Amino acid sequence: MAPSWKALLPFLVVIPISIWTKQVIPGLFVALLLGSYLIDPALLGGLRTMLSYMVDNIMQTNNIRIIIFLYVFAGLISMIKYTGGIKGFVHLISKKVKTVRSALMLTWISTMVTFSDPDFRIITIAPIMKALKKRLGLSSQQIGFTIEVTSNPVVALIPLATAFVGYMVSVIDKALKTAGIDAKPYIVYVKSIPFNFFSFTIIIVGLYYSFFKYSKKAEARTVEEKTEKSVPAQRWNERLAFEFAEEKMTDMNKGEKENPNEAQGEEREGMESCPRTYNKETPIKPWNLIVPLFIMLVLTLFLSWWDGHKGAKTFFDAFLRSDALGAMLEALLITVIITVVYFFFQKFKIADLLTHFVKGGNELMSVILMLTLIWALSAVSEDLGFSQYITDNVKDWIPHYFVAPVLFLLGALISYFIGSSWGTWGMLMPLGVTLAHESGTNILLVIGAVFASGTFGAFASPLSDNTVTLCTILDLPVMEYARTKLVPAFIAAGMAAVLFGVMSFVMR
Repeated sequence: MAPSWKALLPFLVVIPISIWTKQVIPGLFVALLLGSYLIDPALLGGLRTMLSYMVDNIMQTNNIRIIIFLYVFAGLISMIKYTGGIKGFVHLISKKVKTVRSALMLTWISTMVTFSDPDFRIITIAPIMKALKKRLGLSSQQIGFTIEVTSNPVVALIPLATAFVGYMVSVIDKALKTAGIDAKPYIVYVKSIPFNFFSFTIIIVGLYYSFFKYSKKAEARTVEEKTEKSVPAQRWNERLAFEFAEEKMTDMNKGEKENPNEAQGEEREGMESCPRTYNKETPIKPWNLIVPLFIMLVLTLFLSWWDGHKGAKTFFDAFLRSDALGAMLEALLITVIITVVYFFFQKFKIADLLTHFVKGGNELMSVILMLTLIWALSAVSEDLGFSQYITDNVKDWIPHYFVAPVLFLLGALISYFIGSSWGTWGMLMPLGVTLAHESGTNILLVIGAVFASGTFGAFASPLSDNTVTLCTILDLPVMEYARTKLVPAFIAAGMAAVLFGVMSFVMR
């Protein structure tokens, strides 16, 4: 089909509809349907074309592997939850924490164990911090901020054994094919990680807020509350300090002193009130979390090295040569088999394990549907002549040194309104890579900008599933909590935008 301005219509439609509905899937569906009817405008022609594109793209080898990986990974986490792995880990860690600083340090260090998925990290760590909240005098907002800043931003930077890797490699692969670039998508992804500037800046800002900013403001605010109780809490740190002081004053007025037994009872009650993590009947078995994750990480590293070690000059070169997605999928399947046997010898019924495996996998069906629509939309856009039209026209509108910062700011705005990092990545990656390729902008920088923009929304948006899950566990009002994150999020985003601008001049 001859390229024309019509090739831009699917991308011009998907963004406003996604923002309007606050959901990515409706926007992708309408854009795909529109693109299909542009190809075949007959009464049922567009519908048949859309179904054809969806089926054809699902049946591609890499896409099928990604779907299997996501489904099986979610199923594994569900089995771990059912067998008491998460609950056991919560009980194990909560006994070791004695001070506020050690609690915050635990939150950061625990990333090394719970990095595989943001929601998995939240439902593992949030109950621990909720249980310790009253005993240590922690603020709910401070707890939430510290957990979230070490969730999505950190997971997006880890190139192995996470739920993100397969998806991120997939959108890069589709974007590279759309732009006509012959490169290994996993290698491109790994090389783009240093340019996800928002993840790095929000982690730095998060460290400052967690260990320094809050502590100073909380102490000052506590003194002020003794003489002036009516001062409103408006800003981020003032709101945190107000909650901290209010909790302390309540305890003083009641004249209650907690003994260890009472504290344990409160912690148990706090942890049992987190239904997404476990229920009261769930056993306490921390090794049911530690063992499967350790096996999966070791197998992923070994199989990735093994797949690429022939002809590799260095250990890291072996990883770059390997079929990373294939190695991770193989490691995951072996881990599931070993884990089921491990749980079976603990007297868990195979039927119950299978039920929870399927239940966990089904929770990702919306993500799988979104992926299918993204793959099909990219293929439709390419057949409409999207890349050629960009080459002939749009590349001259935007100077190369504006591509990365503009994409970051646009993506940050979109991701904030739709609350989805994955949706933002899927919508913007084909456009971003094509613009970068045709305008002479460094592709790694642009890919980093797209990933950074989605990470901003996943962290800052009140519609983010991470935010909603966290607020549900910590009993926080979603909108109020989301507003408290805006100041540090804007600080980090501003720093990232400057870095994208500077690096656009440095790199070509």
